[in-house]
Amino acid sequence: MTPLQKIYTLLALYILTCNPLNIASAQSFECKADSLILRVFNDKNGPGGVFMVAQNGKTIYQNAFGKANLELDVNLTAENVFQLGSMTKQFTAVAVLMLEQQGKLNVTDPVSKFIPDYPAGDRIMIHHLLTHTSGIKDFTKMPALSSIAQKEMTPEMMVAFFKNEPVDFAPGEKFEYNNSGYVLLGYIIELVSGERYEDFIKKNIFEKVGMSQSCYASDKQIINKRAYGYHKKEHGYVNKTMISFSVPFSSGSLMSTTGDMLKWQNALNQHLLLNAAETEKAFDKYQLSTGKTFNYGYGWHIKEIKGVPDREHGGSIFGFKTMGVYIPGKDIYVIGMSNCDCNSPTKITGDIAALALDELR
Repeated sequence: MTPLQKIYTLLALYILTCNPLNIASAQSFECKADSLILRVFNDKNGPGGVFMVAQNGKTIYQNAFGKANLELDVNLTAENVFQLGSMTKQFTAVAVLMLEQQGKLNVTDPVSKFIPDYPAGDRIMIHHLLTHTSGIKDFTKMPALSSIAQKEMTPEMMVAFFKNEPVDFAPGEKFEYNNSGYVLLGYIIELVSGERYEDFIKKNIFEKVGMSQSCYASDKQIINKRAYGYHKKEHGYVNKTMISFSVPFSSGSLMSTTGDMLKWQNALNQHLLLNAAETEKAFDKYQLSTGKTFNYGYGWHIKEIKGVPDREHGGSIFGFKTMGVYIPGKDIYVIGMSNCDCNSPTKITGDIAALALDELR
């Protein structure tokens, strides 16, 4: 085939599949989604991302861009496993609600019930930890963080690292995103259940839902189809900075795939893990002590896209960024995962969700 014939062939394929006037709406949506993604994820020889759209519990769009491993020149696929970063908080919040459903704790319980020596622990409720309204110091903002970033920390050691820091405000007074609160929740899950956090999540969530490609993060264990994480420097891409996953712990140390995350979303919708009353708590809006309502439930931001209510959360950890958006009124789920913290899927995921609202019926 001559070069000119190749050009004509590619042009013909574009007209058949990505012509905006094509009457096949599914093809039109797929091409428009690709176009949104390629505005940012356009380096086919660099790290990239995987994106998925589902409606009514079933995948209707999925595509991968870039490399899963630069050194081995391996392309990303929909089956690659990514670090979730703060999307981990969804699982931690649901684990707490599962324990409440079992009668083992209550979200109105004070922290002092489980950690008697926690400063002002009688005033800080589990609810405050779940909603980022506790006022405790976020360990990610502490200058001393670098001194423990690569150390193996127990949950008790992590709590000790920040618990004596001055508080930023009184419990319930403000909403301020806080990773320490979710580390505390992971520790409480261990104290109440008698199991390690990672074991509790694996047995009570991953295995029940069938999330076979999801796990607690590790740089040492062999993880099948792992996507490797990268940073981008002036001279090019470099491997991600190594950290101990015992530091972010229950605030950011889980790994998953787009397919497993759809199983997770479907399990929430079908009440496989939580009854309707407990599920509603995760997605409710709450008030500060001032009476002001804020847009965060338990593990999810409660927002809107084009005036339509949605639930969303992102994640960022060395080498990875993630974003998930669920629109309950249309049962549309959109998720994006990047294996370079130089490329954020946040805006693209929101744009694809907005596109889905316009085009999917």
